[in-house]
Amino acid sequence: MPKTTTLSALPSVPGVPLIDTLRFIDGPPQSRNEALAAFMRRINICEERGSGVDKVIFHAELYQLPAPEFTVAERHTRAVLFAHKKLADMSKSDRIRACYQHACLRHVSNDNMTNASLRGRFSIKGKNYSMASRIIAETIAAGLVRRHDPESKSRKHAKYVPFWA
Repeated sequence: MPKTTTLSALPSVPGVPLIDTLRFIDGPPQSRNEALAAFMRRINICEERGSGVDKVIFHAELYQLPAPEFTVAERHTRAVLFAHKKLADMSKSDRIRACYQHACLRHVSNDNMTNASLRGRFSIKGKNYSMASRIIAETIAAGLVRRHDPESKSRKHAKYVPFWA
């Protein structure tokens, strides 16, 4: 089995986040110290839009990397970026996390996740659509995504959104 490397974006960030880690992609920017944040924005040290996590996830997809993992411990938050891994080498939780983040990224871009878009995310050939279907089913079972139109019976043209959409 090939060796994989885990890269920490930050060793850890003091404090727990103001929003749930599952909502990092769509949540509005918040600051613990708005006066300091406003000053840092004025001198161009940081941005105001809160799109940093979106950019990280976009680039993880673009370069076919496993989805970043965000965890909260007692008094800190950790963001972990992973080196390249083939889909076959990813764990079930890696695939579910990537599927959820893909659905979130599509949703905030005013689009929906589909079997085809997820195949593109993982570089799955069209004839292997059932692999993407299985990942979507696992992510639905985990409660992280749902069908955009629960009334539709079409599996071929099904669209999916994050659980919170």
